[in-house]
Amino acid sequence: MSYGIKAYKAVGIKDDLAIADPHRVIQLLMQGALENLAKAKGCIERKDFAGKSSTLSKGITIISSLQSCLDMDASAEISDNLASLYDFMVNHLILASRENSIEKIADVMELLLTIKSAWDQISVKDREEGYRLQQLKAQGAA
Repeated sequence: MSYGIKAYKAVGIKDDLAIADPHRVIQLLMQGALENLAKAKGCIERKDFAGKSSTLSKGITIISSLQSCLDMDASAEISDNLASLYDFMVNHLILASRENSIEKIADVMELLLTIKSAWDQISVKDREEGYRLQQLKAQGAA
């Protein structure tokens, strides 16, 4: 891929993030993790171990960021379950890196796709209601 196309893609993502609501930011993070994991699988197939390390590290960092974004007060059961899933994913990816396991990466991608699919189905109306409740909660705490 040429430098110009890479630069355009990087700016496009930065532009998306600059105007994105929190829901869209999570979608972009999940998409970024999935893209890096797919690249890592390709690197393992090509025996590009430096590329594998780089892309898996990016994927792990993104998944860790998703975990740190969880609102543990909003819905404790869902947040706890997601935190456990994200822990599993990170640990599974560490094993995948050590073992050069495409299968372990595929396992994580499948889990992440399931979570992303559910996240993508949250309607605008539901998101707006959630933001409204967060604002009311924040005002009550102020």
